[in-house]
Amino acid sequence: MNTHHLKLATIPFDAIISGQKTIESRLYDEKRQQIKIGDKIIFTNRENPDQTVPVEVIGLLRYKTFKDLFSHNHPGKFGGESVQWLENQINEFYSMEDQLKNGVIGIEFKLA
Repeated sequence: MNTHHLKLATIPFDAIISGQKTIESRLYDEKRQQIKIGDKIIFTNRENPDQTVPVEVIGLLRYKTFKDLFSHNHPGKFGGESVQWLENQINEFYSMEDQLKNGVIGIEFKLA
């Protein structure tokens, strides 16, 4: 079992603490390819680095694009209102070119 560290903005961080958000979406790049089921992730609030929350990885959902990932899973699990809302949010961070090059991953977790 390995421990990984990921930073989040306050709103998604708070959604994890409340139990609303149970899947984190990221590019399936070299760093995320190291994450395995059973691993631990420490999420840190980017705006308040003293706030952290540990989770255990319970599922890995691989897709070609974020649209595919969001369309096949309930938007609420990502802390979102709808597939379109989630796409609009994630497209601020990741280009379609990056998505097609790396693929994407939904990291399903439970509070540790």
